[in-house]
Amino acid sequence: MARVKIDLPATFNFTTKIPIRITDINYGGHLGNDTVLSIIHEARVQFLKNAGYEELNLDGTALIMSDAAIEFKNEAFYGDVIIISVAATSFSKVAFELYYKLERDDNEKRITVAVAKTGMVCYDYQQKKIIAIPASVKENLAG
Repeated sequence: MARVKIDLPATFNFTTKIPIRITDINYGGHLGNDTVLSIIHEARVQFLKNAGYEELNLDGTALIMSDAAIEFKNEAFYGDVIIISVAATSFSKVAFELYYKLERDDNEKRITVAVAKTGMVCYDYQQKKIIAIPASVKENLAG
C-alpha cells in the first residue's frame, strides 16, 4: 500500500497556536485524526486573515479546497497547545497549495504531530466556476 508522503517547504511565513480541546480527543485518549482537518482549517483562516483576506474574499475571488492530505507523526493530548506553521506554494494560474506543520512542545523540544497539505482553487461561487488567482493574492500569500 502506498503511503502519503508530504514534502514540506523549507520555510513557513505564518505560525499560530491552537489548544487541544476535550472535544478533540478520541476514544484512544489522544487527538482524533478527524480533528486534524478542522485544526488546519482554523489555521488556514488565521493565515488568510493575517494577510488581509477571508476564504470567501481574496481580492474578488473565493477559495474551494480541491484536495487534502495528512501524514500523522505523533500523538497529541488534551491540554497540549499545537503550534501550526503555514506556507503557500506551487502557485498556478488558478490554484496553489498550503502546507501545514503541526507541532507540540515537550520539555522545550518540538515534536511533530502531523504534516498536511491542502490544494486550494480560486472559485467564483455565484458563477460556479474556477477563476484566476489575483496577482495581489499570489504576491501577499507567497510572502
